[in-house]
Amino acid sequence: MRARIENEVLIINHEDLPEFKKGGSVVRNSYFWALRSIAGKSGRYRDWEYEPEVWLALARMLLSFAESGYLGYRETLLEFPPSQEQIPDLLRDVATWE
Repeated sequence: MRARIENEVLIINHEDLPEFKKGGSVVRNSYFWALRSIAGKSGRYRDWEYEPEVWLALARMLLSFAESGYLGYRETLLEFPPSQEQIPDLLRDVATWE
């Protein structure tokens, strides 16, 4: 998922977020609600925002869903642009450069 940090807020690109689908995969729908539950802002068709206070929970959640084997690697990995000078320590296990 494409991500960036602005003013100490992690922002995930809305095009890369999981979609909730009635009658869809239980795992994907659970993933959607789990990510949304800790987001500071999570509007429809908008980027979702995560404050530093929830980064540890976000990292644990991403690792857990990645290890489940039900979701693709790119769906559970934060991809930062090369212009992002540094990946925060709390997110290193679940992040990489684009």
